[in-house]
Amino acid sequence: MAGFVVSLTFQTERTPHSLGLAVTHFGHAASERDRAGEAEKDMLTIGFVVFDDFQVMGMAALSAFEMANLVLGRQAYQVTVLSEQGGPVRNSLGFAVETQQFGEGFFDTTVTIGSLRVKPSTPGLLAYLRDAAGASRRVAGICTGAYVLAEAGLLDGRRATTHWSHARTLQRLYPAVKVEEDRIFSVDGNVWTSAGMTAGLDLAMALVEDDFGAEVAKAVARKLVVYLRRPGGQSQFSALLDLEPRSDRVRRALVHAKENLRNDLSVEELAEAANLSPRQFSRLFRQETGQTPAKAVEHLRLEAARVMMEEGRHSMDVIARETGFADRERMRRAFLRAYGQPPQVIRRSVESGRVSALD
Repeated sequence: MAGFVVSLTFQTERTPHSLGLAVTHFGHAASERDRAGEAEKDMLTIGFVVFDDFQVMGMAALSAFEMANLVLGRQAYQVTVLSEQGGPVRNSLGFAVETQQFGEGFFDTTVTIGSLRVKPSTPGLLAYLRDAAGASRRVAGICTGAYVLAEAGLLDGRRATTHWSHARTLQRLYPAVKVEEDRIFSVDGNVWTSAGMTAGLDLAMALVEDDFGAEVAKAVARKLVVYLRRPGGQSQFSALLDLEPRSDRVRRALVHAKENLRNDLSVEELAEAANLSPRQFSRLFRQETGQTPAKAVEHLRLEAARVMMEEGRHSMDVIARETGFADRERMRRAFLRAYGQPPQVIRRSVESGRVSALD
């Protein structure tokens, strides 16, 4: 299929970029002469292997590496754009990116990014990825880039995710892959995969955290004005987005609920936030969302609890209290209703993924 590969390497070649950027330096770059010595030895170079119609949103992930350079005050990451044939390659919006042809060097991290339409990969790309995977510290796929990794056999027996609209097809075409269709990103050993669109930025920030620690990743998130890297286990769908209320009053009530999960969040409290009587609010809420207020609040609590479990810093008692379940038993029953398994199982799955990423 069409896709492009992001690679971290120690090469230092430089080529003009059709967007006015140095191919090997994304954003605030300096010349190799200024980065000689120890700083150059520590630099991780990011390269894109692009194909016609690659999905342009994938390039947004590079902003995380650009901001990491600013935060660290040095050229920690360097960008190289690569393709099988070299030369200009057009993306899904129709503008061209100048590329270098595949070379003999391999990379610290290789990230495959997909296209809007899944197509068979070329033999040259698959061979390149298989060879690179053996020499790389990390291999990753963003969006339908997971198809490329699967086609190359790099996801066999591993947990992986992709854009929700392609997850079931990925599982059908590649049954040896353990597809986790509702995750933002997955990590299994040295293989990282993410959902589509903005989830690529979450994966990029996770890679920055893996390279330089949580404090640098937090600073990068602040620079990007985004939520600090959404945990990999977070659903690709927001509970608020799933509800899709039409009126401002119901939206205000839901925002109030999400910002005050420790409260009781009774119908009376939510109705007050919506400036309606409890009876009017309950009727309007059900008309617009198809759910009762109590069920919607439970979904918001579950979503927040899963995020806290992914962070791994809190006990079950703290999570239950902070998300408004009041006690562990009430939270356990809610998880069983929603996911068919208790929160302890989900936490163990998260922890095993985190450990395997360090192996």
